[in-house]
Amino acid sequence: MVHEWQELTRMTQGAPIVIERVRLLSNGVAIEGSFELPALARLSAEDQIFVMAFVRSNGSIKDMERTFGISYPTVKNRIGRIAQQLELVEVCPSPSRQEILAQLEHGEISAPEAIARLSG
Repeated sequence: MVHEWQELTRMTQGAPIVIERVRLLSNGVAIEGSFELPALARLSAEDQIFVMAFVRSNGSIKDMERTFGISYPTVKNRIGRIAQQLELVEVCPSPSRQEILAQLEHGEISAPEAIARLSG
C-alpha cells in the first residue's frame, strides 16, 4: 500500500487530484463522489517523509539535523515552508452566540461565563 501511495505521489508531481471512489476494505462498501486529498497527502513525497521524521523525533530539531545531515536554519526553513502548505483546520470550533445563550438558558454555564465566552 505504501509503495502505491509513493507511486501516486510521484505520478501527480504535486498537481491537484480528486478522488472519485473510496472503498472500505473492512466491508467492501464503496462511496462515490468528489473527495479532495487531505493536506498532508498533498505534500510531495519528500515533504511527507520529512513530516513523518519530525513527528517520530517528537519535534526535535536537533534529531532532524542529525537524521538529514542539515543545519538548524535549514530544518526551520523547511518546516516553515511545509507549514505554509498546510491549512489550519479548526477541530473544536467556538460555539456560536445562539449555542452560548442556549447553554446559559439550560443552566449549563453561569452568566459571567456566558459573558466571557460572548466577548472573547
